[in-house]
Amino acid sequence: MTKTPQTTSTDPSNTSAELSEKPTQSTKAQQNNAQNSAKNTAPKSITRRQSRTTSTKKVASPTAKPTPRKTQGTASNVKDATATSSKSTATKSTASKATATQTVAQTNNDVASKSLNKATNKTVRASTRKATTSTPKKEQSMSQNTVRRVAIIGGNRIPFSRSNGAYFTASNSDMLTAALNGLVTRYNLQGQRLGEVVAGAVLKHSRDFNMTRECVLDTELSPDTPAYDVQQACATGLQSAFLVANKIALGQIEVGIAGGVDTTSDAPIALGDGLRKALLQLNIAKTGKDRLKALSKINVKDLMDAPKNGEPRTGLSMGDHQAITALEWNIARQDQDELAASSHQKMAKAYEEGFFNDLMTPFMGLERDNNLRADSTAEKLAKLKPVFGKGENATMTAGNSTPLTDGASVTLLASEEWAKANGHEVLAYLTFSETAAVDFIGKAGPKEGLLLAPAYAVPRMLERAGLTLQDFDFYEIHEAFASQVLATLKAWEDPTFCKERLGLDKPLGSIDRSKLNVKGSSLAAGHPFAATGGRILATAAKLLNEKGSGRALISICAAGGQGVVAIVEK
Repeated sequence: MTKTPQTTSTDPSNTSAELSEKPTQSTKAQQNNAQNSAKNTAPKSITRRQSRTTSTKKVASPTAKPTPRKTQGTASNVKDATATSSKSTATKSTASKATATQTVAQTNNDVASKSLNKATNKTVRASTRKATTSTPKKEQSMSQNTVRRVAIIGGNRIPFSRSNGAYFTASNSDMLTAALNGLVTRYNLQGQRLGEVVAGAVLKHSRDFNMTRECVLDTELSPDTPAYDVQQACATGLQSAFLVANKIALGQIEVGIAGGVDTTSDAPIALGDGLRKALLQLNIAKTGKDRLKALSKINVKDLMDAPKNGEPRTGLSMGDHQAITALEWNIARQDQDELAASSHQKMAKAYEEGFFNDLMTPFMGLERDNNLRADSTAEKLAKLKPVFGKGENATMTAGNSTPLTDGASVTLLASEEWAKANGHEVLAYLTFSETAAVDFIGKAGPKEGLLLAPAYAVPRMLERAGLTLQDFDFYEIHEAFASQVLATLKAWEDPTFCKERLGLDKPLGSIDRSKLNVKGSSLAAGHPFAATGGRILATAAKLLNEKGSGRALISICAAGGQGVVAIVEK
């Protein structure tokens, strides 16, 4: 990320130039013998000139095409120097004559190398000017250790819809294309070739092969814009932003779009294994008898293999896993209902204030998230029956858990130079990130809660950033379940957990709850798995821009015992 200078990149033009200049081992050894002999007797001015020539090779700009160095001149000079040295040894000339001969040879080598550097640098400058005619003005040379700040320009999403609602006929591609087109229109990106577009979906059909690239081709972006898919369960949207941001930070691209999309209305239905095998036999059957035999093997149960809503390793749904965590951390039902009601109330107010006007594009007749309940209260939610957990200890309901949701979101990220050259305001900067996973199956030790990975990721990130948990103006914590948010906050406050699980000397401490999800979050908006990260990132950036300065902490849990967290600053 932007403040992780440990990460370095290698300029391919430098690598190719260095490789092309390496002579064979035997030639190099002969050259070293000649140069060492000459170095002992050559004037100091030559030695200094050699040093300057060696240390002032220019590094090609990341935007310039690699210019391979010509090696004929260098190889010729090495050969001349070697031949002169060999001749001097063979004829047993006087020491002064040998020294003079070697010095002249070395001087010729130095002059030739200097001329070669000038010619190469001239070629690099010309190539750089040509390559950067359509990119923002910037320094044409970048150190391998240079890391640039990553600007968040803005975001766009379509309103989120409850499953089998407004978008029940829409595909992943339909929704992602709509979100992209809204962003293109808002930021005048029509016809522009961007560095790349990265997005993904958790639930995909086989027809969604190369989905993001196909969606880009359906937008007004230049068809020369590359794109690819990623997937990390509910972390997909934010992880996409990390991938784009890293390339911007390292100077590999200037601008890119990150996003995610998901639909449970159009979820892929898998075929039972028995039906799959029967259809394969039917396909290769040669006779009518063989076809009838293949059809006879089809069983009704093979037509009823619906997608499994559970962890492959445990067979438990995400809600069932979280019910276990809620019980372990003693998360009260009332606290969960109060958090859920607050999320709805905050988001309803944000809509009234117009906060989402420049973050959303209407789609298929929907102008706001249809899961939102502006009149939600803790008292109303208390009347709902638990849907996860067992017996009297069950506290998780449909009201304090996110519903299955359809939607898409995207975020525009860029270098500061690109933003300035294209006249775009920088909302905030994506500065730190961390990805974590926990052992929720007890493979190597005690089982951890499926959705508690962010509790581990945040302290690692804070240590690298030199910050404390209290050094933030906003906390954007994904509300997969109200109990999951509350368990994470409680874990950071717990001395035993922080010492034994996180290895800390003291607890991370409490946060100011008035700064938590101030515009509402997933319990109100809904949670289209891969689209949640983009919604949260754009919200955090706009909050900081409106405030004028500050920091926001982002935390998202994901299936498979994973989590992603980030810091956004202004």
